[in-house]
Amino acid sequence: MKRLIIATRESKLAMWQAEHIQARLQEAHPDLEVVINSMTSKGDQILDTPLAKIGGKGLFTKELETSMLAGESHIAVHSLKDVPMEFPEGLKLAIITKRHDPRDALLSEKYSSIEELPQNAVVGTTSLRRRMQILKIRPDLTIKNLRGNVNTRIRKLKEGQYDAIILASSGIKRLGLQEEIKYFTPVSEELMIPAMGQAALGIEIVDTPEVESIVEVLRDESATIETTIEREFVRVLEGGCQVPIGINAKLDGESVNIQALVGLPDGEEVIYEKLTCRADEYKSKGEEIAKRFIQKGARELLKKAEHIAMTEVF
Repeated sequence: MKRLIIATRESKLAMWQAEHIQARLQEAHPDLEVVINSMTSKGDQILDTPLAKIGGKGLFTKELETSMLAGESHIAVHSLKDVPMEFPEGLKLAIITKRHDPRDALLSEKYSSIEELPQNAVVGTTSLRRRMQILKIRPDLTIKNLRGNVNTRIRKLKEGQYDAIILASSGIKRLGLQEEIKYFTPVSEELMIPAMGQAALGIEIVDTPEVESIVEVLRDESATIETTIEREFVRVLEGGCQVPIGINAKLDGESVNIQALVGLPDGEEVIYEKLTCRADEYKSKGEEIAKRFIQKGARELLKKAEHIAMTEVF
């Protein structure tokens, strides 16, 4: 193969991710031409409706997968937290790249922390996971939907539509936007458990040995261990972005520290566990934890949460 084509969304963050992978592949394979095929996804076009009501995060990957299946691209670069559990025949998730800061962050022009926010302050997020955990900490706050790309969300904050917004730390740092806001405060994973796969990139490929051998250089073992646990937990629970699920696994030497929770969007009912396992157990641990959650009633709780998400206006 002399030319590898990367499919990506056109947002600034998606383009940063694609260009980052392009540079790494060109460095590893000097004789390979690596080009980017950018496009707009349905998830980027519909900005006035929560994702849970229009099909979930798969809306960010569908157009890219169509491009690969049509032979127009060979790989797609995704934020791993946006990658569904199932893939069309002929495609697969081949590589997890090195993970950056997985924490969520509070952005505000006035307040430096969740604790500092005044009563009834308006916080922007469309994530049911973030909504659940914010209201668990501060049930007095008002949560308002927040769609659009990172720059649009920051603009809405600066216009005064929100007292604070919650975004992924990694996206802000990758785009170098920390200085655009007066207060950029990463939130401890103890306070707000991140989404499955947050801050890692997933490389989806046309399932051929030639393409897989090219992208193998991008594999990160630590990120693979952590996100395998997280993705298996979500897969077994059969949960997507329509339900509030937080799961974070952190490799620490030969051990992995894991926190997980599921619950209702208002934060009033949650199931939570914190545990440590051996790193060599990572392939089975996510499923094992999910089954424990199921025994505690997680599936019933998630069905209730999904019904709330689909029928109530957030």
